[in-house]
Amino acid sequence: MTGREFLELDSPVQRLYLERIKRMEIIQKLLSELPKADQNICSHGSYFLAGNSSLCGLTANNYFRKILNVRKAAIVSALPMAVIPFLSTVAVYEVFVREPLFAGELNCEVCAVVRGGLVGAVVGGLYPVIMALPMNASLAARYSSSPLPGKENLLRFWLTVSQPIFRKMSFGVLIQVLTGVYLATKQHGIYIKILENMKPSRDPEELQA
Repeated sequence: MTGREFLELDSPVQRLYLERIKRMEIIQKLLSELPKADQNICSHGSYFLAGNSSLCGLTANNYFRKILNVRKAAIVSALPMAVIPFLSTVAVYEVFVREPLFAGELNCEVCAVVRGGLVGAVVGGLYPVIMALPMNASLAARYSSSPLPGKENLLRFWLTVSQPIFRKMSFGVLIQVLTGVYLATKQHGIYIKILENMKPSRDPEELQA
């Protein structure tokens, strides 16, 4: 298919896609003109949330190891509890908050703040705690560090084991909620700054340069 045929077959969806790409390029250019502190919040802010997620994972892992009397495989259990929550939190925050925000698809401040808080609570706080449970359960079964019940009492046993740990981790989850809310609020404020700089009086060719 030649370029002319492609243009003739141009659809509204393709035009919207090209407009979105153009808008994103302008936003990224204006972002690069903002103070360094604002650029760092937009580019690396999710790493702070993810770092807290790793701490939640390591803390929950430590609690489960103590309550199940697991003494072996400390590094084997700690490494994934630090790395996987970190990567998951960064990826989910980027997909659901940062990218839609700076693509112009998330203009509502309340929506951005709610998304940030949910990502902080679910992925940054609860997910590492839930992830620590099956990992330490498998270690406890492998090394016979703690007597485990039969299948008929399995659910009740893990609920009993998990409840005090979830209570202890509730403060960490709250911190993650507040961190996600703060980060989304700051990034939305920076996005508003960018929109204010996108004035019609400014030369469009200068923005695209």
